[in-house]
Amino acid sequence: MSGEYRDFGYTSPGPGNGDVGRLLAERFVALTRGLEGVEYAVDLGCGNGYLASRLGASGLHVTGVDASESGLAIANQNYATDKVRFVRAEIGSDLVNLLAPERRFDLVVSSDVIEHLYRPAALIETAAALLEPGGHLIVGTPYHGYLKNLAISVLNRWDAHHGVHWDGGHIKFFSVRTLVVRHGFKQATFHFYGRMPWLWKHMICVARRDA
Repeated sequence: MSGEYRDFGYTSPGPGNGDVGRLLAERFVALTRGLEGVEYAVDLGCGNGYLASRLGASGLHVTGVDASESGLAIANQNYATDKVRFVRAEIGSDLVNLLAPERRFDLVVSSDVIEHLYRPAALIETAAALLEPGGHLIVGTPYHGYLKNLAISVLNRWDAHHGVHWDGGHIKFFSVRTLVVRHGFKQATFHFYGRMPWLWKHMICVARRDA
């Protein structure tokens, strides 16, 4: 989130987008449980702290990071524990320098953030810098692929899907092919969430930093 960052006005705790957000967070937690040697995690773009809290409840020590004052106020009021804490920072080198004196982490997660970034590679680079060699990255974003894009076109929904009349919208759109994890990551696998095959709502990429 380098450069000017607007606080998009978080107003309440809990998952964004109701049950969809709750079930998506559960999917993230389930994926982390399938990883070995994970104890310390960073949630990049943690918003109001809900996902970080669920990861903490699963047993991880979690540092939630966001630039939103309203989001972090809700996070600290509702979700801060001895295992979950929150810091205000933008994604990038300043965050790496802020956390570097403490430790390098076993896991970085980020849900529905990368599609908001002018430079998405900044998130992947930051994750690589924060992780121990062999550490894991889990990054989720709305799914786009040929059949889904075709369906949006046939139904004449592109204007609605790419709405421009609200602050904080998606400015990048990814398919499996375009969400390629580089910057020292390998062994990328993809998981999908919501709707039917090939019309999924979200995709989640799990990758590992080079040892």
